[in-house]
Amino acid sequence: MTIECDTEIDLSGLQCPMPLLKAKLALNALQSDQILKVIATDPASEKDFKLFATQSNNEIVGFEKNAAAYFYWIRKA
Repeated sequence: MTIECDTEIDLSGLQCPMPLLKAKLALNALQSDQILKVIATDPASEKDFKLFATQSNNEIVGFEKNAAAYFYWIRKA
């Protein structure tokens, strides 16, 4: 998927709740409408990130997963 991002963080190897907490910190550093790309390996991140986006008004504009990782592109509200 080719979505331009303003910041990318690789959270591979971290387990719940760390990927979500670190993504929240990274989003706090962005301006509204900027996009954060997150790479995670924790299977729980799929549910966590979708719920977080719904509750926080941030938007997941892209999502991919493969055998190795989950990829999220999140637009800051």
